[in-house]
Amino acid sequence: MKLTTAVLAAGAAVSLTTAVVGAARLRQDARHQAERNEVAVARNQLDWLTQMSTNPDLAKLWTPEDIDVQEYMQLLHANQQICTLSLRDRLGFVRHGQLPFYASMLMNSDVCRRYWARFGDLRAQEAEGDERAEHFTEVLDRAAKAHSRAQPAAA
Repeated sequence: MKLTTAVLAAGAAVSLTTAVVGAARLRQDARHQAERNEVAVARNQLDWLTQMSTNPDLAKLWTPEDIDVQEYMQLLHANQQICTLSLRDRLGFVRHGQLPFYASMLMNSDVCRRYWARFGDLRAQEAEGDERAEHFTEVLDRAAKAHSRAQPAAA
């Protein structure tokens, strides 16, 4: 009886271990699929931004009435840079604590600051409910505000 109990216990342990490993594998596969989906969607967005920021005829179709087409194309190019950083951050390629540095580098660019002044609120609305996107948006907003506060002192 003792041998039978030991065999049953060992079999149960192997079954439990297999189930745990299988569940972990399924979670990992789901995470990787979500990352692949995110990359595919980002690629589409970046391709669209590339076309819009380089083709005035195409950009004209989407340009808000109160913005010049050339200015809009420049703003879309800034958005492309921000989207690239966002994707890198979402995929874990921005080390912890480095996001404020990268955001500050982006906001050193006049066109990125102009983009943020015009569309930063829209990006904040888009980020609502997505904790990581909200954090990303807050960091960029702080960098933009820090740069604008530093400008008068430097002048």
